[in-house]
Amino acid sequence: MKRRPRLVAVATATVALALIAAGPASGGDPTVSDPRVIAHFDFAAGQTAENIALEPDGSADITFANSHQVARVTKDGDTTILATLPEVPDGQTPVGGPVLLGIARAHDGTLYVTYTTGKAETGVWRIAPGGGEPEQIGFFPADAFPNGLALDEKCGTLYTADTRLGRVWSLPVTGGTPTVWATGAALEPTAEIPFGANGLKVHNGAVWVSNTARATLLRIPIGPDHAAGPIETRATGLTFIDDFAFTGHGDTVLAALIMDNKVELVRPDGTHKTVLTRADGLDNPTSIAVRAKTVYVNSAAFFNTENPDPNLLLAKISKNKL
Repeated sequence: MKRRPRLVAVATATVALALIAAGPASGGDPTVSDPRVIAHFDFAAGQTAENIALEPDGSADITFANSHQVARVTKDGDTTILATLPEVPDGQTPVGGPVLLGIARAHDGTLYVTYTTGKAETGVWRIAPGGGEPEQIGFFPADAFPNGLALDEKCGTLYTADTRLGRVWSLPVTGGTPTVWATGAALEPTAEIPFGANGLKVHNGAVWVSNTARATLLRIPIGPDHAAGPIETRATGLTFIDDFAFTGHGDTVLAALIMDNKVELVRPDGTHKTVLTRADGLDNPTSIAVRAKTVYVNSAAFFNTENPDPNLLLAKISKNKL
């Protein structure tokens, strides 16, 4: 009987620690409001907005998957083409022809993009600050599908999610041949859906990856020697998740669900709720970026057969103070 108060205290402390680890409850969720489409793109010209990186002035650098172009869109919606990747004759990929996918920006304005072609041009390409002729710096296997891309400037490494082979590659920012950084069933596609590891971000000492086929959000710790740690599943039930972004320094995420025309807010405990829908202007949303109090969402309209509207949507985000 004398031990009972101690057991109660231990149990109480355990519950408290679990609640802290889970993050704030729904009452402390960031609020997403005032969605508005600021730019509409030309679907017939292949301007299917795929991925996004932000400039210091709030402009968005966007990859157009099917036209193989990188565009800069101001917060007023003015659009300028920065670069066009070279044509690849007879290029074939699991989605048809070559596609331009991920994008990452260095502090000096250099842009890095992933180009999937089914040929030798598959890999990472570099675009000098201000635009210009793209240069291939990462040479991937022809059957690879490099998709989501993130830059860790502290260690000079680019990380890329491979949607077809179900792995994460690492590549020195100076270029060369990539190294397989992480593998495992959690990153792989399924027999029913041939699209595995998709979006990718470096955040709080880890590489985070979405898996479209498995509807999951994953975290892979970066070890002291920069090796990949064990893959952790942080959220499930994110149907056809594409890319995602963190709302701030914590582990709360906004995720694009491409087929459901939704943006989900994913809490640190893995629970999630819908914050944007088709009614707000989403048309097969592909990627998200967050800067201060602004959320950016790309839509590619890949699967809209009636009135496709690839666009860039902006919304306000009010972050909790917990």
